[in-house]
Amino acid sequence: MASPTKAFQPSGRLYLMVAIVIFGAANAVTRRLTDLGGVNLVDGRNPISFCNVLFVGNICALALLLVIYQSQLRPAILKQISVKQWLTLTLIAILSAAVVPMLIFTALSVTAVNNVILIGQIDTPLVLALSVLLLGERVNRWVVAGAIVSFVGVALTVLLQPPGGSDMVEMAMGLDIGRGELFTLLAAVFKAISNLISKVSLREIPLGVFSVYRMFIGTIFFFVATLILFEPDHFMDVTSPFLWQWMLFYSAVIVVGGQLAWFSGLKQSTASEISLATAFTPIAGVLAAYLMLSEVPTTAQFIGGVVIIAGIVLNQIGVRQLNQTASAPKPAPVEMSEKVMFKGV
Repeated sequence: MASPTKAFQPSGRLYLMVAIVIFGAANAVTRRLTDLGGVNLVDGRNPISFCNVLFVGNICALALLLVIYQSQLRPAILKQISVKQWLTLTLIAILSAAVVPMLIFTALSVTAVNNVILIGQIDTPLVLALSVLLLGERVNRWVVAGAIVSFVGVALTVLLQPPGGSDMVEMAMGLDIGRGELFTLLAAVFKAISNLISKVSLREIPLGVFSVYRMFIGTIFFFVATLILFEPDHFMDVTSPFLWQWMLFYSAVIVVGGQLAWFSGLKQSTASEISLATAFTPIAGVLAAYLMLSEVPTTAQFIGGVVIIAGIVLNQIGVRQLNQTASAPKPAPVEMSEKVMFKGV
């Protein structure tokens, strides 16, 4: 006799959408937490500064990842990884877990969250261009058109920004760009490079080893770099209980929870479903900025965002056609490459 109740089994699509909502909200949550620290000062200092968020958030996330993936960290598994793979892992860890978050957090401190979300979408055409040029990846005209249109949308978001301001940087040909926008563009470049290296070199690395080592090296690199570039008092409030309670929440939900949902979704979903879910990232981010920060898109952000979404639609048409010409859809492999711009830390 069949059981009257059947255990609920979340679908791959549900996992992906949960992950996209979490990742889309990451920037808004980070800004909201720093604002919260600004009204709960410790001796006149914000205990939830961007430096403390990244450092303590990494430590909390690392502890949670160690618990989750402890079965993959056995010596027998670690010995199977070559020296070359360890070096590649180290490079990717520095880029994706230290350099990229540092640039994103710096950008969030000087520009609107929506700018970071929309300009960060240049990551997609960058990854596509590098994959086609260096890996010979197969694409069609729809995918190429989508990448070009998305690139134009990012450019409009940058170029239509109001002129002037104290945070402008003069570029070539007399072009001025805000520091926050520049940091976001640099983060996208480093993210694309990291993704490409991961795709080529780290397919056989267990997910747990990748996640834990990435977080461990990223935390150490960020701590040492901050001590060298700034001063030790940058971490003066790192022991604040107020900071740690929020960072435990941040790490559990934004970092670890989002990654677990994402990789669970990857195991059960096709490439088309993953691509479609990822397309909602900028929409989720803009909505989160509005709901959590009351940040209404400016004219430049609205125009650029509409063009970016048009590019995403074209890309989806191309991906669907590519999948129709291939064999029957299969669950996408869990690769190290990350399909969304920023996942917390």
